[in-house]
Amino acid sequence: MLSAPPPTQWFPCPRCQTPLPVVRPRDPPPLYSWEVYPGLYPPLPRPRTPRWRAQRAAVVGLLAIVVLAAAFAGILGYYAYAATAPGAYAVNGTVYAEGSSGAYTPAAGAQVTITEDNGAQATTSTDGAGNFAFTGIPSGGIALHVALAGYESATLGTFASPVYNAGTTGIGIVLATAGTGNSTNGTLTPFPDLESFLASIGSGIVLLGVVAAIAVVAALLTMRSDRPALGVVGGGAGLAAPFTLYLLGLSSAFPILVATTAVLAGFGAFTLAVRAAELWQTAPAPGEY
Repeated sequence: MLSAPPPTQWFPCPRCQTPLPVVRPRDPPPLYSWEVYPGLYPPLPRPRTPRWRAQRAAVVGLLAIVVLAAAFAGILGYYAYAATAPGAYAVNGTVYAEGSSGAYTPAAGAQVTITEDNGAQATTSTDGAGNFAFTGIPSGGIALHVALAGYESATLGTFASPVYNAGTTGIGIVLATAGTGNSTNGTLTPFPDLESFLASIGSGIVLLGVVAAIAVVAALLTMRSDRPALGVVGGGAGLAAPFTLYLLGLSSAFPILVATTAVLAGFGAFTLAVRAAELWQTAPAPGEY
């Protein structure tokens, strides 16, 4: 069935005032110039929308980074407090002398000087089996200096505290023959004294606090308005935290703690990957402008 024709209206001619029939148009007037001239403008690229929403996953990952970073900072704070507790340690070991055939024999009569963290010194001599021993050594850095006539001197550093002991018993020190220039200078720890140990822990606490602050700000802003770039920044901070703790030397003092921060790095990598993928999905395709 055909539709009814449009109604005809009569309007006077502007010149002669003669009534003329006018048919009202059915289609609305064009609103934009490209509707009138469709070939004048090039087609716009199709927007690349994300395949799935990652906002909730990013918020969960960022909040996990906040919780883990705060927890690890708290643990390091406890270690810093416990490390300042007084302690007394036994330091002992054996001194060996290098023979002409390359074999090592116990060095009897070698002079062993120990320097404590506070600068106090004590000296003893090795017995017939090359053994030496000190008792009542306080917490902090410990330096052992060994000298024996006819041999190069040797220096060895170690560290002892209630939360971290680099090794104070069963220490072996080898003296090279004089004139070889092979004096022994070594250390069992990256921390020469208690001050440097506490400074590294403090740096780790500050680092984790910064990571937690970045992640919590990114999480709050992501909940209010979805911004993938914030997730990339927060995830990157969480991913880099364990590596920075390793560079601070804390992996030698607290290997289990630093290894556990791999969970923090995992959440950081997850959040970074999710938000970076969403940035790539929402950005224009290569060559599209």
